[in-house]
Amino acid sequence: MSAAGDSAALPGAPHLARRDGELQLEGHALAELARQHGTPLYAYSRGAMRAALAAYQRALMGRPHLICYAMKANSNLAVLQTFAEAGCGFDIVSAGELARVQAAGGRAERIVFSGVGKRRDEMALALEAGVRCFNVESQGELRVLDEVARAHGVRAPMSLRVNPDVDAGTHPYISTGLKSNKFGVAHGEALAAYRLAASLPGLRIEGIDCHIGSQITQIEPYLDALDRLLDLVESVEALGIPLHHVDVGGGLGITYTDESPPAADVLVGRLLSRMDARGHGHREVLLEPGRSLVGNAGVLVTEVLYLKLGEVTNFCIVDAAMNDLTRPALYDAYMGIEPCRMRGDAVRQRWDVVGPVCESGDWLGRQRDLAVAVGDKLAILSAGAYGMAMASNYNTRPRAAEVMVDGPVVHLIREREKPRDLYAGERLIPH
Repeated sequence: MSAAGDSAALPGAPHLARRDGELQLEGHALAELARQHGTPLYAYSRGAMRAALAAYQRALMGRPHLICYAMKANSNLAVLQTFAEAGCGFDIVSAGELARVQAAGGRAERIVFSGVGKRRDEMALALEAGVRCFNVESQGELRVLDEVARAHGVRAPMSLRVNPDVDAGTHPYISTGLKSNKFGVAHGEALAAYRLAASLPGLRIEGIDCHIGSQITQIEPYLDALDRLLDLVESVEALGIPLHHVDVGGGLGITYTDESPPAADVLVGRLLSRMDARGHGHREVLLEPGRSLVGNAGVLVTEVLYLKLGEVTNFCIVDAAMNDLTRPALYDAYMGIEPCRMRGDAVRQRWDVVGPVCESGDWLGRQRDLAVAVGDKLAILSAGAYGMAMASNYNTRPRAAEVMVDGPVVHLIREREKPRDLYAGERLIPH
């Protein structure tokens, strides 16, 4: 990190920089945002989100395409609004996510509906809304979707999510393209599934889909999966079943520490080149990026409550916890931690940064060298994806507030919950 007085962006986060010792997001001091809105606080850069999307858009310019933001990464209405206004579609996995897209002004005809366990009522809502496509993940789902569509007097647009059995080289919890994963139809069973889909009168076959995992930092797994997908396209069309689009999913990683994922435009360029080389350049391309659009756009700001020196471990106890940010506890994930203000009067020591939740797994960073004092604010970096979206109310802890920095303006985009909000729907048993 640069010394006080310097100005330097952080690796992987060009909209986050330290100036005169102050960590700033789009020029707004995070310590001041914390003073105004309290902690824990999620703060996002709208400019960072737009810049990340622009890299995909540049690479796809002149090609038939649809970018569908994988909204499970961050589903705040203002985030969805940002991408809808920029022309994005959306990748959803529930009726709740469909409702969020509609509330944010997104267009149903630009939505793909993924997920292994769609309920009949969710299918019906999506059909009524007029979604672009269902990404179907089993032959059983094909039959149920056909029944629901015919009951509504329509044909359901669908593509088949194929599991290409490609190792994306990522964490086992977020790997989705192997035979051992629950997702998609096995590559060897795909032709039979397409034959079945073609025989069902309530279905309209639109394309083919795959998604091999998340936080992928190499291009080769994508190319391997695309080759297997295009092999299937050729075999399916040889049966007389036309496929209009190829959906290559998402999963591109971001920089949390020393990862070096390819730039989005480089990845897309390689995928398009492979499609061109194999004679498929005319097909519409769908992409489902999530983490790579929002991950490095966000930080979680937290306050140091206590410093607890131990015989083995020193604990920096903060007011954010695993209910606010579960990635470290769930995935053993590393996330950068930086003081919001550099201080010269504190001794740099090694700390485990932990929260107040009654679990030993409640940690946000282990063995971090920090110069901190009680009352200081810390920023947990790269928290824009799978942070607030996975937050809970464990220990009856209200969820954090969220703000969106948009140039000179800071918008409060989610109010901090109050304890009474958490049990408003509960009922005591009558005496």
